[in-house]
Order: sequence, then structure tokens, then C-alpha cells
Amino acid sequence: MGRAFEYRKATKLKRWGHMARTFTKLGKEIAIAVKAGGPEPENNPRLRAIIATCKRENMPKDNIQRAIKNAMGKDTSDYKEVTYEGYGPHGVAIFVDTLTDNTTRTVGDVRSIFNKFNGNLGTQGSLSFLFDQKAVFTFKKKDGLDMEELILDLIDYGVEDEFDEDEEENEITIYGEPTSFGEIQKHLEDNGFEITSAEFTRIP
Repeated sequence: MGRAFEYRKATKLKRWGHMARTFTKLGKEIAIAVKAGGPEPENNPRLRAIIATCKRENMPKDNIQRAIKNAMGKDTSDYKEVTYEGYGPHGVAIFVDTLTDNTTRTVGDVRSIFNKFNGNLGTQGSLSFLFDQKAVFTFKKKDGLDMEELILDLIDYGVEDEFDEDEEENEITIYGEPTSFGEIQKHLEDNGFEITSAEFTRIP
């Protein structure tokens, strides 16, 4: 079959492995979102954002619906969102966001990885003062868009007047308060913007 076949096979296996890990992670995020805000995307901004991420990752629609259905039919209370903070090589600050049903096992796994790469797992809150948490939205730029007007409309939601523009992708990225995630998302959707990314992130 030759070298080309083996290369294609290895590439496919690598891609399938990535998809399997990604889909598993997204399934857990769906479960948490359903638990927090219910199974209806139109009433659950966080679930809508995760579904958008699922679509970008090419997660099949059947998988998404099954994850929502499974989250409704079983107890998801054991899942917890836990963030670990520490320093990597050369003092680089690292946050590790996890979804776990066993914090003892997870903290052990995270500490092991930090130790493996000569890092140091810190205490909760030890790095938080270095970063601001933001709700970050990226959307397609519409013809004739007046960004000053849009920012003014969103200012009550803590959206900053500074934004990033990717001319190559024709996209705009804005930053707002995490507590206003749902309001920002709804305003963009109601005004016909195509949201390509919606997430929480930490900014130095």
C-alpha cells in the first residue's frame, strides 16, 4: 500500500483522536450548560454559545441533540467546573479550566503535568489578580456597520470601546463583562450579526 497510504492513515487517526477528545469535552460542557440554564437554546445563552462551538468543530447535529437529551435524563450535579492556577517554565502564568466529577483525581493529574514540565501548581486565587475575565464575542462584520453606534448600544453591558478587527476574515471581536454574556449575545443576535465565537477568557 505504500508510504502515502500509511501517511493518510496516520493523519486520519490523529484527526479522529482530536475529534473524539473535543466531542467528549463539548458533551460535558453541554451537560453543565443544560444543568445551569435548561435544555432550550433560545432561553440559555451559554448553551447557544456551546452549540455554536460544536458546529465550528464539526460535531454532528445528532451528537449535539443526544448530549442535550442525556443531560436532561441524568444527574449532572456531580460535574463541577474547577480552575487550577500555577506557573510553568520561566514563570509563565497558567490557568487550567476543568470539568470533573472527581476533584481529587483531577488535582493529582494537573499537579503531575505541572511537575513533569518543571512547573508549580499554585493555590486558588494566586494568579487571578494578574488577569481580567471578559466575555469575548467575534462576529462577521456587516456592510455599513458603524462600530461607534454598536459600542454605544452595548456600553450598558460593560463592552469596551476598544475592539479588534480581522480584515482578512472580515470579523470584529469585542470585549465585555462576563456577567452580561447573555445580554451581549442576545443584542448581537437580535441585530442580525453572525457570531463565530463566544467565550469567556482571561486577559492580562
